[in-house]
Order: sequence, then C-alpha cells, then structure tokens
Amino acid sequence: MKKYNPVIGNMPHILHGADYNPEQWIKWKDEIWPQDMRLAKKAGINILSIGIFSWSMLEPEEDVFDFSWLDEVMDMLAENGIKADLATPSGAKPAWMGKNHPETLRVERNGVRNEFGGRHNACLSSPYFRRKVTQINTLLAERYKDHPALGMWHISNEYGGSGDSSCYCPYCRAAFREFLKKKYGSLDALNEAYWTTFWSHRFTNWEQINPPMPAGDTNLHGLNLDWHRFTTWQYIDFYRLETEPLKRITPDKKCTANLMNLFWPINYFELARELDVVSWDNYPLWRNSEKDYEVAQNTAFLHDLYRSLKQGQPFMLMESCPSAVNWQPVSKIHAPGAHLSHSMQAVAHGSDTVQYFQFRKSRGSSEKFHGAVVDHEGQGRTRIYGEIVQTGEALSRLDAVVGTTVPARVAILFDWENWWAYTDAQFAHNDNKAYDEIVREYYRPFAEMGIPVDIVDETCSLEGYDLLITPLMYMIRDGFDEKIRRFTQQGGTWLTTCITGYVNDTDLCFLGGFPGPLKDVLGLWEEELDALYPEDENCIKWREKSYRGFYYCGLSHVLPADEALGQEASVEARYGKDFYAGYPAITRHQAGQGQAIYVAARMEPEFYRDFLGALADELKLRRVLPEIPYGVEVTSRTDGEKEYVFLNNYLPREAQVSIGEGGLDLLSGKEISGQVNLSAKGILIYQRKFS
Repeated sequence: MKKYNPVIGNMPHILHGADYNPEQWIKWKDEIWPQDMRLAKKAGINILSIGIFSWSMLEPEEDVFDFSWLDEVMDMLAENGIKADLATPSGAKPAWMGKNHPETLRVERNGVRNEFGGRHNACLSSPYFRRKVTQINTLLAERYKDHPALGMWHISNEYGGSGDSSCYCPYCRAAFREFLKKKYGSLDALNEAYWTTFWSHRFTNWEQINPPMPAGDTNLHGLNLDWHRFTTWQYIDFYRLETEPLKRITPDKKCTANLMNLFWPINYFELARELDVVSWDNYPLWRNSEKDYEVAQNTAFLHDLYRSLKQGQPFMLMESCPSAVNWQPVSKIHAPGAHLSHSMQAVAHGSDTVQYFQFRKSRGSSEKFHGAVVDHEGQGRTRIYGEIVQTGEALSRLDAVVGTTVPARVAILFDWENWWAYTDAQFAHNDNKAYDEIVREYYRPFAEMGIPVDIVDETCSLEGYDLLITPLMYMIRDGFDEKIRRFTQQGGTWLTTCITGYVNDTDLCFLGGFPGPLKDVLGLWEEELDALYPEDENCIKWREKSYRGFYYCGLSHVLPADEALGQEASVEARYGKDFYAGYPAITRHQAGQGQAIYVAARMEPEFYRDFLGALADELKLRRVLPEIPYGVEVTSRTDGEKEYVFLNNYLPREAQVSIGEGGLDLLSGKEISGQVNLSAKGILIYQRKFS
C-alpha cells in the first residue's frame, strides 16, 4: 500500500528541497529561473520554500502591493512539478515600515529602541505590525488558495532570531502585566510566588512590575522565569495571529515554523503544540575527522528532540547546508560523501524531508558565501551539486520509509522551564550549570548501543516507556511528581541525579528536604551539594571498578523504611574520598512495581557506558543491532511490520558491521546479510521484518 508524506498529503515521497529566493534574480529571470528549474529537477527536488524574506518585494510601499513576480514563480513551480512551501514574510519587515511606524521596532533589554535593520527586529505586540501581518497573510492565502503549486505554509522564519528575542517596549510591558494578572489573579498570590519580601521587593500595584532588565530587577527568580514563559506565550500568540487567515482560507494546508537548535528564549515543547508539523534548521560544526562521531551524537539528540516534540510524528529538516556554513567560526567544506551521510541521519531519526539553505547562492550581502545547491558557477558542475543529485536519487528509493516512526522505549527529560530556572539559580557552578551537556552525557550511550530515545519535558505523557531519565531535574513542575510516581508504580524505571527536586514551578524551594515530594520514591534525602573545581574529583567504585566523579557531587542519606514506601533503598556505590567518603553515590529503591535509581555525581563517560549498558540489559531494552563498532550510528524506523535500518559511518575510514540475517538494501535493491563494509562516511539502509 502506498504511503503518503504527512507533510504534504498527496506526496508519496521523502521531500527534497531548499530555500529559494528567485526575487533576487528578477533582472535575469529569463535566463536564471529556467536554469534553476532544470537544476532542481535534475537533483530530484520536489519542494522549494519561497517568499521567506520577500515583504519589500510584495509591498514595496505602504499598502501598495505587487504579487506579479510571485505569480510567475508559483506558475513556474507548478509547471515543473515542484511544490511551494510558501512563507509569510514577517521575519523581516520592509524599510518603509521602520521609517513610517517606528513603534514596530523592537526595544532591547537596555531600554533602547532599535533602528531599522536586520531580521526579527519587530515588536510582536505592536498593533500596526500585527494588522499588517494579518493583511499580507490574508492576501497571500486568498491569492494562492487554489494554486496547484501550494503545498504548505512556512510561517515567518526562525522565530526569535538571535539574542534576547524579547521586546521591552511599553506595549510588551503592558502585555506582560496582563499575562501575570491572568496567571496569578491577585498581587498577594504573585508576591508569595516570587517571595518578594526578600530585599523589600513586595509589589502593591500591577504597574510596579516590569520585565527583568539590567537597570531594574533581575533578582526575583520567579519574575525571571515568568518573563521567559511570557516570551514563549507571545510567540505562540503571534503564531496564532499569523496562521488564522491561512487556516481559515486554506484549511487543508499544513503550517510549520522552522525551529533552531536548543533555542534558549522559546519553550519549543509549548510552541510545537501549535504547529501542524515540526521543522528545524540543522547546522552542526562538522570537522571531517574522527570528531564527527561526537558531532553526530549531538546532532542525533537534536533530531530526536524535534521528532519527540509531537510525540514521534515525522518532522521536517527545513534547513541544512550542503557544504560550508559561512557564519560559523570556521567555514569548513564537507568531505566527499559527507552530505549524503548528514542528510540520511535526519531521515533515520524521523525526518520526512531533506532541505537546504539555500538553493542558489546570493550574489551579495551576508550569506553570499553560504553553501547552496547551485554555486556562483551557476551550471551545476560543482562537486557539491553532484552530491546533492546523488542524495536526491537515494531519497527517491525511500518511499517505503515515508510516515514511519522511531520505536523508542527510553525517554530522557530536557525541560525548557527547568533549564531556565536552574541556569538562573545562584548556586553551584554559576559560570556554567552544564544542563544540556549533562543531559547529552546520558543520551550518548544509548546512541552508541543503537537504542532509540525520545526527548520529553515535564508536560509529556510517560506512557509506553520502560526507562525515564531526568538529569538535573532542579524544578518539579506542578503534577510531574505524580506522573513519576505512577510511572514507577506501574513498573517503570526512573533514573535521576543530584540537583533533583529543589524547587517548585515558581522557583520556590521545597521545604522538608530535597528532592521535595519525591523523597519517598527515591528513598533518600539529599542534604548538600558539592561543586568541584576543575582540578578536583572523587572516586566512586561500582561493580569492582573505579570511576571518576567530578563537577557535582550530591551528599545524600538513605531514608528509613517508614519514610521510603516501606523499605530502605539499597546502596550500590559510595564515594571513596574527601570528607564524604562512604556517602551513597548510587542508590536503587523499589517503588511499586518499578524502581528509582539515583546517581549522585557527574561521572566520566566510561561510567555512563558501563552503567547504562548494564541497565539496558537488565530491562531488556531492544537494540537495533547487538554489536555496533565505534564511529557507526545504527538507528531504525518502523511501520509496525517492517523495520528500516540505517547504518551511518562517521569515521574517515572503513568500518565493518555484522547485520545478521540482514534484509533488502533499499539503495541497491539487493539482499544483504552477514558482515558488511561501510566506506568512510558510508551509509547503508535496509529493510527487514520488525520484531
């Protein structure tokens, strides 16, 4: 039975495309545009994102519109069998708007209003800006609602841009106060949540409350946390404004907004709930050396995060670079074979698209040397264009993979609100709390073992997982402790670390000891936390082997049985030195039908491999392949009957992998089994029965 891409319902293929800016070439359109179509079709490109930064071309003067050039482009795409991922242009407003309506310009955290320029330089609360966005989005939807090229909607571009991503103008301050009024209902409730009696910060009027700013108040952690929440809410509200006319006029077309890495200012779990499909822009710092294996693991974590934002639904790789990324610290080109490898990693982790920035290199401005499908050479004679053609050919053989999912039974917590609050807290390592680093340290062994992982936050369901890992879960948001309690009672294994359960969701410390409401589930009380200097470490012995603990060491006590669900936790390892030698370093506690495991210190990588490997065997977690050599990533997707196994060698040398009974090689069409050789940067994708 034919499968259809969940991004564009009548497309039975992996989407292959790029950001396309034909308006930059209008002067030469009779020559350049036909050449673009020839090169796109040769590369197997079936979708192009257009109109992303086109506002000044669509509305060159206030309320003077020109869609003629876009009409030509849409017709050209339809004639060549290419779908348009048509963008709304709010990511960069035109110069006339900044001049005529300066209130649309963002006010920075220092209180100074920006001049016109750059991207994302807009106040999302500005009534005029919101009216103009609604106007132009409505015109686009009405004009192209029945156009055969329209495939989906690309909302703005990279919401937030860079830096703070917030506006501190009077409009936004007023909106923030309304946000707080709705949340707390009364100043008494807000004052209690923020603990404002500290330093005499108690508010007696809503107008006294301002966003956290350097010249004002940055010491109320609850206020700081709510400003982050407000910023996320503001982008969600703006997304709803943008999509209202699109969904009303073109209800059958999906909408997405392209997300970015671990973007600090916006809680992507919250924003993703609004998206019809998740998309993201992937720009790793590839090295063309053995270090690429580590880069690949970090990238895999991000792919898994974006797949997990909508409970395993296939996502879109909206932007990637075929070669050198011009704005990175070192603009390194990709080695032969690397482009196909990088692209297939996204598909392996759940993407149903491979797309690039950009299609044709710009002739001028800041990204004129950014990698592209079509180089300044312009004729498709480059090595990179040849590799893009090769990638298009490979993607054309993967129709069976479309719409399939990744069968994860392990969940690792990465929670934006926890990240914000924990980073803001003044304790331990104030220069670098290392939240995302330590989360990834728990992720990497599963990547090495070929065990699929979902990334969750505290609002997600825990149903269907055998193992939940919550590194540095400083904040327990309302109700998450009960989720964990149910999870362990029903047979799940919960593993957590020091710095768990310190505060509630307004950043107030739990009284009665840490980890707050989960002490009885873990069967322990964490009394102190030691932050170690870089030259310091401790020794922890587990299963007759010594490991290095560093950075953080939690000092805890096993609770008596009457405080710990009726039985004491067992101590599996203890600290070996310093004044806390003998304190528990690893504990395990029976909790209902399941168990709770506590790792007190940040550990060296070898410990995570050994400990999590033993835990995976104990829980009988399914590995895609039983043995995986160093440097090779093995992942899979399934429709419940067939499994599609992806092997990707990130090393600059050949690797050998045993695939047992094997199956059908989707790229060659041949049956394969036993030992296979992967060339440097080589890939293999084969189909087998899922079990």
